[in-house]
Amino acid sequence: MLKSKTFVKKTRSGGVMKVVREHYLRDDIWCGSEVCTECKQESTVLQKDACMESSLCSYPHYLVPDTNVVLHQIDILEDPVICNVIILQTVLQEVRHRSAPVYKRLKDIIHEKEKRFYTFTNEHHRDTFIEREPGESANDRNDRAIRVAVKWYSQHLKTFESDTDGLKVVLLTNDQGNKQKAQDNGLLVYKCEEYVKSLIANPELVDRLALSSDDKNEITSSKVLFPEHLPLSRIQTGIKSSSFLQGTFRASRDNYLEATVFVQGEGEDGTEVLIQGLQNLNRAVHQDVVAVQLLPRSEWVAPSSVVLQDEGTAKDDEDAEEEEGKLRTAAAEAARKPTGKVVGIIKRNWRPFCGMLNVSQIKESTRHLFTPADRRIPRIRIETRQASTLSGQRIMVAIDGWPKDSRYPNGHFVRSLGGAGEKDTEEEVLLLEHDVPHQAFSQAVLSFLPKMPWAITPEDMMKREDLRPLTVCSVDPPGCTDIDDALHCRELENGNLEVGVHIADVSHFIRPGNALDKEAANRGTTVYLCGKRIDMVPELLSSNLCSLRSNVDRLAFSCIWEINHKAEILKTRFTKSVINSKASLTYAEAQMRIDDTNKNDDITKNLRGLNKLAKILKRQRIEKGALTLSSLEVRFHMDSETHDPIDLQTKELMETNSMVEEFMLLANISVAQKIYDEFSECALLRKHPAPPPSNYDILIKAAKSKEVEIHTDSAKALADSLDAAKVDGFPYFNTLLRILATRCMMQAVYFCSGMDSDFHHYGLASPIYTHFTSPIRRYADIIVHRLLAVAIGADTTYPDLMDKHKQSALCNNLNYRHKMSQYAQRASVAFHTQLFFKSRGILNEEGFVLFVRKNAIIVLIPKFGLEGTVFFDSKDKVSPNIVFEEEGPTLSVEQHKFHIFDKVKVTISLDDSNIQHQKIRMALIEPVIPGVSVPPPDTERPAKKQKLDR
Repeated sequence: MLKSKTFVKKTRSGGVMKVVREHYLRDDIWCGSEVCTECKQESTVLQKDACMESSLCSYPHYLVPDTNVVLHQIDILEDPVICNVIILQTVLQEVRHRSAPVYKRLKDIIHEKEKRFYTFTNEHHRDTFIEREPGESANDRNDRAIRVAVKWYSQHLKTFESDTDGLKVVLLTNDQGNKQKAQDNGLLVYKCEEYVKSLIANPELVDRLALSSDDKNEITSSKVLFPEHLPLSRIQTGIKSSSFLQGTFRASRDNYLEATVFVQGEGEDGTEVLIQGLQNLNRAVHQDVVAVQLLPRSEWVAPSSVVLQDEGTAKDDEDAEEEEGKLRTAAAEAARKPTGKVVGIIKRNWRPFCGMLNVSQIKESTRHLFTPADRRIPRIRIETRQASTLSGQRIMVAIDGWPKDSRYPNGHFVRSLGGAGEKDTEEEVLLLEHDVPHQAFSQAVLSFLPKMPWAITPEDMMKREDLRPLTVCSVDPPGCTDIDDALHCRELENGNLEVGVHIADVSHFIRPGNALDKEAANRGTTVYLCGKRIDMVPELLSSNLCSLRSNVDRLAFSCIWEINHKAEILKTRFTKSVINSKASLTYAEAQMRIDDTNKNDDITKNLRGLNKLAKILKRQRIEKGALTLSSLEVRFHMDSETHDPIDLQTKELMETNSMVEEFMLLANISVAQKIYDEFSECALLRKHPAPPPSNYDILIKAAKSKEVEIHTDSAKALADSLDAAKVDGFPYFNTLLRILATRCMMQAVYFCSGMDSDFHHYGLASPIYTHFTSPIRRYADIIVHRLLAVAIGADTTYPDLMDKHKQSALCNNLNYRHKMSQYAQRASVAFHTQLFFKSRGILNEEGFVLFVRKNAIIVLIPKFGLEGTVFFDSKDKVSPNIVFEEEGPTLSVEQHKFHIFDKVKVTISLDDSNIQHQKIRMALIEPVIPGVSVPPPDTERPAKKQKLDR
């Protein structure tokens, strides 16, 4: 049956166009229930004995949630207890329009077979489709459509009553009007909360209920604490007239009464507005998009140097006012910044937060405060009856709202992650807090993997060069199973050399737009934690079919150069190929082969040729001004059974590390040039902006303190002055200087060539650069492979590849994922470092002062690649006489003056007094300052627990 809707639409040119929409109604849409014999369905989803132990519904029943229940109570619907649910098309469409994250979660539930969620296409069913009536709002029409569908289901299943033990259909809604109308129509209907509270066997589900607006009023006090948020219409008018600014709210880690709002300007630039004090922060949460009103200039303040954590019991107003007073006195004379107040919220960016419960002191209380692991998030008030079980556990909590008369936002318990301090729990928290997608790959994604046993077909061979006879080998870190790259080098008859970089051909297996491709694009990168890897692509590809392991045929994308002995490139070509690696070596094994004069086999000759060229290439690069910077990377030695760290040392770099790196850089630059020449508008490239001169202040001051001059007008000037920087009797000085120089750098980013004009890579001193050499672990490289394949005619293009706006949006996600993976890696190293020191008691080690602060020095311990802070003011001790000089910078403590790079001796121990924020504590041993330094610990005895200083 065909229905058609006709309406008129105004065109851009001002004309009027008639639009006819055809809407097909069918009578072959099945109900999905096992009890039904009328619908001719091949398979069913909804069970015959749909029993949930409910004090309200003692009979078997199916649930039909309305749109608001799905949007606000998705945590409940995800619980394994809730099954046999009918999701109407009306609801699915509304959810899709109103919340993409909830829609994705709902689709994931529908795909889970054991949950038995059935999608019923009520908008195309002849008996359940309804027209919108004159004067009826879209919302009311949709509510009516839901009621009509529930009535149809009730009557449809009634015809099989003899088989069903009284099977019924229950509508869940939180809308009082909708509930009343449903009851008038004779339907079974409950509020979501009523129904959940009736589930006798699962009382813990009540904790996962999101608060409805009725409940929110109960929890709060009558006193209004915050200004009212302006409605969106007022905000939009204010932004247009420039009386308000729109920006991203960024809370401070160190001070809960302070934040900045980043207002995006033209291009990369933006301005920051400072917000201070509870009233001005006005219930904004980190990463929310907010509207800000600037205060009059006379009320502008400077960022506070006071560290304030929102700790202890729920604060009353006097405490907050006293702490706000501290901010103002500290900021009186300093440089003032544009200061404002939050007047409204444009978009909430709430997610479920990890953290721990502060159990209420009041016995039998169900209301407790939750402290998030991320210090930038305010504490959240939740209701739970399982506080005694949850204390000492890491849990997840979602925010439901923040009324103007509540000191904290209100939220609900989502799930428990496990015991705090346990390795698996902390790893899960770390991944969730850094937004690293780490769930198992779904069936939809896995369905696009090649079927095993897999082999290269004759069709594959026809389109590729057969490079299997070449002596190709790979060189990687020990234990590496996702081998992206392999190399070869051989002498040609004309006396020149042929060098090839062969990269796993991942884009052969991952085709554009399928579920596997979308998942890899979302993940963006493989994340390497200590002793664990979160893959970007399923293991079958990452560790097997795409990994260029030795002695198996593998598909590759090859970049091959003809090079003379002065390392000048004479010819470059790219080809899809088949290779067979002759050896998978570690850096150390490759180094030993090169150094062992008795070895003269093909692989070793190959490596020596590559190493010789790499040294020349590196020298040429450095002459052009490429920077050689330093950052301390640590390597943990894990216990093979407990997987706890038993040793910790900094990674040692060999010549072979540099050899591989040189050819990877060369391949990346060659490919970047090729794809940009072919696709000037949509090449995916990588740039590294030059730092603003002020970034180098600390480096210049630090060098000056040792009478060394650093020039920063260009990368070449910086590289040369770093090479020349030496201090007699202080061999480690140059490394320290390079570590400090690394901290001055900007982040390198992916971008689309059609959306930017500055391509330069500062650190590599290269005019153009991209990532081509690691497609197993970086999605950017897969896109680059696709572009290169189109450029050489080896593959076909597709619309998104040539769309610079889509390419640019993809780059934004890749940059975000890349940054988050780096933070997650650092957090993992920090956690494993804590585990290492937990079993070590107190150690004393030598270190160097890396930074000087107003009340502390930051010390670097080269042996462990570890940084820590030695504080000189503590709450329970008389503070020593401290003088900080910005110019040096220097810090005088009593009679001793600290400079950057001073050698010190410290004790290192783990402070686990706050289980959620454990940290490495350092205390000064040398130089000896009476009343400040501590005596060296007796390391012979097993370490006793140290009395904490602060």
